[in-house]
Amino acid sequence: MKDSRAGESLWEEWEGLGYETLEDRKIFYTIDHVSLDNEIVRRALASTLQRDGIADSLGDGFKLLEKSLVSYNWAGFLEEDNEINLCDDAGYTSYGDFIEEINPVTIVEF
Repeated sequence: MKDSRAGESLWEEWEGLGYETLEDRKIFYTIDHVSLDNEIVRRALASTLQRDGIADSLGDGFKLLEKSLVSYNWAGFLEEDNEINLCDDAGYTSYGDFIEEINPVTIVEF
C-alpha cells in the first residue's frame, strides 16, 4: 500500500522539457502551485526523497527541503509529445510551441 497516505503520490521527478539546471541536481514537481509550508506537502516530498534513495531518512529529506530551490511555473503536454513541457502562463514553450491545456506546477530543485 505504497500510496495510501495523504499526499504520498503528490511529487514526481521532473523528466520533462524546458527546465534547465545543473546535471547533478534532482528536480521534482507537482501539479498545482503548492506551498512547502504545508505539512502534508512537506512530508510527501520528504517521503518521496527517502523512497527514491536521495535521502537516507525522512529527517534527512526534511533537511534537504531547507536547502531546496522552489519555483512556480506552468506546464503541459504538446499533442505529439509524452513529456511534460514547461511553458509560460499563455501556453508558449521556450521553443515557440503552443500548449493548449496548461497546468500550474510547483518545481523543487535539490
